[in-house]
Amino acid sequence: MTDIADTVILPGVPAGPPGTGSRAAGLEADSVSAWFGDHKVLDRVSLAMPAREVTALIGPSGCGKSTFLRILNRMHELTGSAALAGRVLLDGADIYDRGRRITHARREIGMVFQKPNPFPAMSIYDNVVAGLKLNGVKSDRGSKDALVEECLTRAGLWKEVRDRLRQPGGALSGGQQQRLCIARSLAVRPRVLLMDEPCSALDPTSTRRVEETIAELKSEITIVIVTHNMQQAARVSDSCAFFLAEQGTPGAIVEHGPTEAVFGSPQDPRTADYVNGRFG
Repeated sequence: MTDIADTVILPGVPAGPPGTGSRAAGLEADSVSAWFGDHKVLDRVSLAMPAREVTALIGPSGCGKSTFLRILNRMHELTGSAALAGRVLLDGADIYDRGRRITHARREIGMVFQKPNPFPAMSIYDNVVAGLKLNGVKSDRGSKDALVEECLTRAGLWKEVRDRLRQPGGALSGGQQQRLCIARSLAVRPRVLLMDEPCSALDPTSTRRVEETIAELKSEITIVIVTHNMQQAARVSDSCAFFLAEQGTPGAIVEHGPTEAVFGSPQDPRTADYVNGRFG
């Protein structure tokens, strides 16, 4: 992993404070409710996601986990019928305050999606630096070269692609494409990285590599991951939040806490049933 002393500092893309090695920020949802039209999908969800930890969101399909994740970086509002209430605090500042730009929130809080989505005709190199152009960040060739190597290294991909950086990103395997998407997200130096089932379409070997990347990144970035794989949640996360929507009610958190406690000694019988595979 790249040492902080070697980190490239680009205009408009600050690195971590000297000596800390991280710009990771705590993220907190405060009484978040969400709707699509008249349909309420989340009800008063509150959750603290500590800095430099991995928080896993677990629960059956349709309980609002992915909607909650999209709310955390203001993607929910891209849907015309969407509405929400409550606050999302990044180091104590509400990302939904009127004075805060959507683009700023999305740069601070990156997203990796369920299906790898590199720009298929764009080279591996250009995929990594694409976020700079989208954010209006200008840098010279030397800075870009160093940034590409740094981000691909942090995403666990550099050794596999360093001799073919000018080849299309779409030519990579599924697992490599997902790690390329992680590298692309890291290039704009987010403080939080959201991951929506990042391994669901990957084979076991690629899944292991992505999980290794998550373990390496969490010392410098806050990670929130949605997963239906209970073994994965137990392996990669420090804390878990169990979401459930019962009998047509909106999704809500049944239980949350340290992963070891949620899996080993859950307080709610519904949590015990879910983590032990009795439903979902």
